[in-house]
Amino acid sequence: MVVTVEHAVQGTLDELGTPLSQITFVVFDLETTGVSAGEHAITEIGAVKVRGGQVLGEFATLVDPGTPIPPFISVLTGITDAMVAQAPRIESVLPSFLEFAAGSTLVAHNAGFDVGFVKAACAAFGYPPPAHPVVDTVTLARRLLTRDEAPNCKLATLARLFSSTEPCHRALSDARATVDVLHALIERAGSFGVHTLEELKGFTRAPTPEQRRKRHLAEAVPAAPGVYVFEDERGDALYVGKSVNLRTRVRSYFTASETRPRIREMVGIAARVRPIVCATPLEAEVRELRLIGAAKPRYNRRSRFPEKVVWLKLTDEPFPRLSVVREVKDDRAAYLGPFTSVRAADDARTTLHEAVPLRQCTERLSPRRGRPACALAGIGRCGAPCEGRQSPEEYGRHAAAARRAMEVDASPVFTAVEARMARLALEERYEEAAADRDRLAAYVRASARMQRLRSLTSIPQLVAAAPAAGGGWEIHVVRYGRLASAGVMPAGAHPAPFVDALTATAETVVPGPGPTPAAGAEETECVLRWLEGPGVRLVRIEDGAGGLAGGPAQSGEDGAESGTGSDRKGAASGREGTASGTGPGWSLPITGSARLMARLERAYRAGPEPGEAHRRREGRPLR
Repeated sequence: MVVTVEHAVQGTLDELGTPLSQITFVVFDLETTGVSAGEHAITEIGAVKVRGGQVLGEFATLVDPGTPIPPFISVLTGITDAMVAQAPRIESVLPSFLEFAAGSTLVAHNAGFDVGFVKAACAAFGYPPPAHPVVDTVTLARRLLTRDEAPNCKLATLARLFSSTEPCHRALSDARATVDVLHALIERAGSFGVHTLEELKGFTRAPTPEQRRKRHLAEAVPAAPGVYVFEDERGDALYVGKSVNLRTRVRSYFTASETRPRIREMVGIAARVRPIVCATPLEAEVRELRLIGAAKPRYNRRSRFPEKVVWLKLTDEPFPRLSVVREVKDDRAAYLGPFTSVRAADDARTTLHEAVPLRQCTERLSPRRGRPACALAGIGRCGAPCEGRQSPEEYGRHAAAARRAMEVDASPVFTAVEARMARLALEERYEEAAADRDRLAAYVRASARMQRLRSLTSIPQLVAAAPAAGGGWEIHVVRYGRLASAGVMPAGAHPAPFVDALTATAETVVPGPGPTPAAGAEETECVLRWLEGPGVRLVRIEDGAGGLAGGPAQSGEDGAESGTGSDRKGAASGREGTASGTGPGWSLPITGSARLMARLERAYRAGPEPGEAHRRREGRPLR
């Protein structure tokens, strides 16, 4: 018998990864004309190549962005149009930079920004995207420094701690400062047993001690769809989220996959996680919105203040005017919105004034008491009803046109603003044309959104079903755009009794005024997205008179067939008219707005045809 003995050999530490002392780092910084890699351009590149603490080389050059540098960027960086006038374009600089960085690990402060611009440039000129390992000194600093040492992780703050070079928003100087910051942070990481590049990258992704210590908070969370609420010691909500699997989602907050600094901070404060199990994912999505709006958790950023939306109102008075308001009242006024900011509503008002000659003064006018007209009357932008030049009936025709443009058909507004844009382009007033384009796009979006919402909020009751993931049917009762009830019907069950019970126990909804009478716009849009999903079927629709469109649900081989089974998703999928046939028509559905907006973008971006007299200036920014 022959026995073969294999001798095990202990590996060295170097075999566990590449020692940091042997890594070639290219620390680089970019200066740009803006923050978007898709819309803005690089104006300067600075890079320093280091290995083992020694500088091996530097790379620095200005870059002609091909567009004017915005004044505030010139003030920030000191780089002017005159400085880059004779500089090479990025297509000439990029190959040299890629060659300088070949085989290295890229390092940047807020690396996502700088690497994003490099990737965009590579894509624009046919180079493969850089596959270098990337180290972000911002992420590293957040893991290694306390708030007592550094109140924030800005490069200027870290440079005061670790570097003699002061960052000045010039690429090479900032790259040199980042080198010193990198070396100091690597030295600190060594005390945590980080000695290789692989360990360094894993260290930045590792869960914090607070995350590891709080893992027990996820133990009692069920594996079901619903909403989870992180609460502090006093029971106040810190963060609200939703998931189709609560246990899996909550557990992820205590792992390395959760890298958001604010959320990691929230986990350190949290004392408990309160799960709220929901019947369906749609119910979870709606409950999340309602809880965020009610509790306003400080670590949620979206949907915290639904009450702060504003509306554009055509007032109800003898001579109506456009006003931006925060409240929708039960009056005969017309409303457009909601808008998330006063500025967006002002843009919509300016766009509508371009198409309809409504008065722009703010006083309430009376047919029996006049006052002097303003300058708008002198240039033909107002009919001067204040001086009695227009009767309430004559002015009413303009008000009716404005109401129709707000509620039914935005085409006249689009046509008027498009004509103005064409005139401005002929006069080479491109910045003004761009402002008109952006305002018109906001108006078209708001008009389409409101018509889309009204297609559902005008229906007193709608019952719809969709196949459930585990078999059976998800059934929802929607009243005036508000989710009133949700349930899951088992596979093979008779739908009529289940639907009857679900509607009988649904929330009683008393509609209020305006386009969103019973729920916020976000909630109604959640319901609309679900209605437009695959496999959704209408079960019952109650019209405004209390009757049923389509009749009661009938049993069928699918388990949830309705009398209008062929009319799937007619309530909100963009067909002409509402599902009940009683609401306003869709003269500008969401598909229509996309068509008009695409036409708008095409008219502005495509530029003149070769035979046209006017031509675009070289290097003019599009935005």
